[in-house]
Amino acid sequence: MDAAEYKHVVLGLIFLKYISDAFEELYQKLEQEEYTESEDRDEYIAENIFWVPKQARWLYLQSNAKQPTIGKLLDEAMDAIEKENPFLKGVLPKEYAKPALDKQLLGELIDLVGTIGLGDAENRSKDILGRVYEYFLGQFASAEGKKGGQFYTPRCVVQLLVEMIEPYQGRIYDPCCGSGGMFVQSEKFVKAHGGRIGDLSIYGQESNPTTWKLCKMNLAIRGIDGNLGSSNADSFHNDLHKDIKADFILANPPFNMSDWGGNSLREDGRWNYGTPPVGNANYAWVQQIIHHLSENGIAGFVLANGSMSSNQSGEGDIRKAIVDADLVDCMVALPGQLFYNTQIPACLWFLARNKRHGVGAYRHKPLRNRVGETLFIDARKLGVLIDRVHRELTEEEIARIAQI
Repeated sequence: MDAAEYKHVVLGLIFLKYISDAFEELYQKLEQEEYTESEDRDEYIAENIFWVPKQARWLYLQSNAKQPTIGKLLDEAMDAIEKENPFLKGVLPKEYAKPALDKQLLGELIDLVGTIGLGDAENRSKDILGRVYEYFLGQFASAEGKKGGQFYTPRCVVQLLVEMIEPYQGRIYDPCCGSGGMFVQSEKFVKAHGGRIGDLSIYGQESNPTTWKLCKMNLAIRGIDGNLGSSNADSFHNDLHKDIKADFILANPPFNMSDWGGNSLREDGRWNYGTPPVGNANYAWVQQIIHHLSENGIAGFVLANGSMSSNQSGEGDIRKAIVDADLVDCMVALPGQLFYNTQIPACLWFLARNKRHGVGAYRHKPLRNRVGETLFIDARKLGVLIDRVHRELTEEEIARIAQI
């Protein structure tokens, strides 16, 4: 199978193993206690642990891993979990029974995943699952080539965005959220700085149905409550969060998207700084982001370098209008080879609705008056090669840029 197909086989099993581990640990604890019932669903819900029905528990599935019916049993397990946990409805992969999937290999894969501790308290505290997920998404992005970039932003880039805009509390929004990396890193940031996770409310949207499901799973395993709409949808043509004014916006829109359906949106109310060209969505994304920014909001997002200098089809005029409106707070030129599947050099944009004094209530420290100023940071020489074709920013480099 190619990576695009077996991605779902593997990530589905990892998800199942994780929720089973967490369930099993609490199950054993309840068995030891005199006045509790280990099969009482409410005991698990109270502890924020997924209730896993009998036919979906890892021990049961692993004991049947060598049976020719294992594919069917896995599909039934996924169905049963969705029934018990309604917000996962339609999200989990259910293609294990299909003939193309070699059942002997599937059984071996179950045994292999069975050796990884994922969901017990010790591994949860180390976020082993999050790291496994991130690793897989990165590897799949690498294996899938160009299409992978539609759902994966390298962790160091997300970390840099988050460290720079410091989303402590308030509404956070991503109009093209992929597999949810921006939300995960934002929550990690809050935890690392001693804040309360509940202080962030999350709004996201993703047009690719497969990636939308991955995002739902990615947030579910971390217990993150995000509003991703009831299904996948295109932010330009079906904005699921029309009225949201966000305190923080983080995004990595697809670079230079040419087929975004701009023809039918020539008169759209979001284009306050000029109508974006039909052949390139970059400035449609920028204006979608500005449109959803609250009066003291800050946005950080990735775009292709061309967005800083392009003049075709009126892009230069739109950029001039945005600069004249004093929205551009900071620009970062990134090193090459950070992304898994494109050689297009990229940059980070930071926009602020109000440069006069930061965002008051939403920050732990107010910002100085930056009216009429734009900071440029040249980070092109930073980063270390992790293999022949991929570069990563180190923790020290991320901290250095964020501190500037």
